[in-house]
Amino acid sequence: MKKLINDPKNILPEMMEGYLGVYGDVLRQIESYTSLVRKNLEPGKVGLLVGGGSGHEPLFLDYLGPGYADGVAQGNVFASPSPDNILAVTKAIDRGRGVVYVFGNHSGDNLNFGMAAELAAQEGIKTHIVLVTDDVALVPPERMKDRRGIAGIIYVMRIAGAACQAGYDLDAVRDVAEKANSVTRTMGVALYPGTIPGEPKASFELAEDEIEIGLGLHGEPGARTGKIKTADEIVDEMVEAIVKDVPYKKNDDVCVLVNGLGATSRLELMIATRRILQDLTKLGIHVHDIKVGNFAICQEMAGLSITMMRLDSELMKLYDSPCYSAMTSQFTLNPLRPQSHRNSSGRY
Repeated sequence: MKKLINDPKNILPEMMEGYLGVYGDVLRQIESYTSLVRKNLEPGKVGLLVGGGSGHEPLFLDYLGPGYADGVAQGNVFASPSPDNILAVTKAIDRGRGVVYVFGNHSGDNLNFGMAAELAAQEGIKTHIVLVTDDVALVPPERMKDRRGIAGIIYVMRIAGAACQAGYDLDAVRDVAEKANSVTRTMGVALYPGTIPGEPKASFELAEDEIEIGLGLHGEPGARTGKIKTADEIVDEMVEAIVKDVPYKKNDDVCVLVNGLGATSRLELMIATRRILQDLTKLGIHVHDIKVGNFAICQEMAGLSITMMRLDSELMKLYDSPCYSAMTSQFTLNPLRPQSHRNSSGRY
């Protein structure tokens, strides 16, 4: 598969070199790892560590900043970071009040973050783990703890980061992040499969008249293969699956994330967004906020995922609180550097 890379063995170091060329004044790399932490962390706050495999950019790196994550532990493409990697980030962001780990429910991440938590405990650092389990496609609601974590992590780490910034203690950050996960659901559809840099073939095959329903962010096939339909028909099925799962009801307030998976045009995403809003209006569900773009991708995959999070008063307050990261605004110069968060040196 054609990629704009040099040697496939060097893609992560070269990506990090470029990333730090842009944001190196406010972020720093953990030595020996392709992981980053914020500089100038606020004292006395609970730390938020998010992570998983690389290849999902802008997830995870672009969500570092005040009100989001304090550190990212990142592995190779679609591979979990090692326990030592996670521990190094944990130690870098701990400010004496403990660290919350937020990551998607995948076997490698579960194992390595769990081991890192044990290692951190041996060094006197308290941690809590929050698993993101938002994928409605494969596992029924009564087994939600067994579901995969996909784009819903964007909302869960936003709520966790806001709680850390607001001064919540370790247990309270975990509890509100778990609450956010419990009311967050995602459904995805792929039109074309994803790839892994350096691999000669796509991760699975789809005929020109087929779609994959219930995709995975690591390029794994979904729940089933179906025939291509109109955008409205596809979106209707996705929204129905999400709304029935919580279930959402009339007069609920929700946030909506329309995620492009990496290779879907904005034109297509806006056509889908139009239908999502029509469907939710018919159901009497209030859209508090909606974001459209590429947030958590699989390399080369075309299609979209729809994520919804139901808001209560606490979640709404946290969601609406200030946050700053590379993803905060695509239209503001240097969005990581808000004036209100700068110190005398010009850095937050």
